[in-house]
Amino acid sequence: MAKLAVIARDKKKLRLVERYAKKRAALKEAQDWVGLDKLPRSSSKVRLHSRCKLTGRPRGYMAKFGICRNQFRQLASEGKIPGITKSSW
Repeated sequence: MAKLAVIARDKKKLRLVERYAKKRAALKEAQDWVGLDKLPRSSSKVRLHSRCKLTGRPRGYMAKFGICRNQFRQLASEGKIPGITKSSW
């Protein structure tokens, strides 16, 4: 599991991105690059990193489910993800 401080930092970045989204879009449309530079660096959507909703793991993230591959495998084996079954042939 990821450190709680790292998870909290990512949530803080997400709130910052949401707060400045309209202003950032307006400045881009007006091509005001100087005004865009004055916005906080972490308010850019590019600086977000996808994390597992259950563990906070940054790697092996499956966007369709919002969880990492380890949790996906565990939940799928337990039958807790609808429509997903273990393949065998």
